[in-house]
Amino acid sequence: MAARPLDRSGGTPLWRQLRTDLITRLRSGEFTTGFPGELTLVDDYGVSRHTVRQALHQLRADGLVVAERGRQPRVTPTADVEQPLDTVYSLFASVEAAGLEQRSVVRVLDLRADGVISDRLGLEGSTPLLHLERLRLAGDDPLAIDRVWLPADLAAPLLDADFTRTSLYSVLLERTGIRLDHTRETIKAVVPTPTERTLLRCGPDVACLSIHRLGRSGGRPVEWRHTLVRGDRYAVTTESALSH
Repeated sequence: MAARPLDRSGGTPLWRQLRTDLITRLRSGEFTTGFPGELTLVDDYGVSRHTVRQALHQLRADGLVVAERGRQPRVTPTADVEQPLDTVYSLFASVEAAGLEQRSVVRVLDLRADGVISDRLGLEGSTPLLHLERLRLAGDDPLAIDRVWLPADLAAPLLDADFTRTSLYSVLLERTGIRLDHTRETIKAVVPTPTERTLLRCGPDVACLSIHRLGRSGGRPVEWRHTLVRGDRYAVTTESALSH
C-alpha cells in the first residue's frame, strides 16, 4: 500500500493525516519487515521533518511504534502473553493459554527469615518463610523473574517440589490444601537493573512491569509475590461492559 496523498486545503493538520495513514498501513501489515525512517516519510509524503516527528510522537503515545531520537522507528511488538485483570494472576496459566511452553529455572528454594516480607504478611520479623525464586520462560526465552514468600508453617511441604514445569498454586493446593481466594496487586512500569536485564535477555530499550501481590486464603495473608516481567512480551488486559 503506497503513501496516500495528504489534503493540503487546511481542514485537517498534516501530521494528523499522516498519523491516520500510517495506522492504516500498519494494520494492513505493510511494515512487518521494518518501519520507515523520518527522512523516508518526509520524501514519501512531501512534508516537513517537523510534521513527521509530530505524527511519530502521537504513534508512540498510542503505543504503536517505538520512536526515539536518533534511532530508526520500530513497530511495537505484539505481546506474546496476556493476563486479564478480572482473574487471579497466574503466569503459568497465561503462558499456557498463549500456546507457549512454560518452563522455569529455579534459582532459590529454601527457608529464611525476612523482616520486611514478614511485616507484609502480618508476621513477626523472625518468622521462617519459604522463599522461591524462579526465572520464568515462555518457549525458549526468559519472560519474568518471579519471587515468592510464604509462611513456612504452611508451605514447608513445598520444599522438595519440582517447580521446573509446575504451577506454584497447583502444588500448594495439592500438598497443603490451600487455595488463594483474595489478592491485591500493584502493577507499575520500571527500568530493570543491569543484572535483571542480563537474566531476562532484554535490551536497554525494553521496560518491565513490576507486579507486587499479597495473596490471602480464608482471610489470612499466605503469599507475598514480586514478579518482574518483560514489558515487550506481556500485556495486562481488561474488558468492561459500559452503561449509557
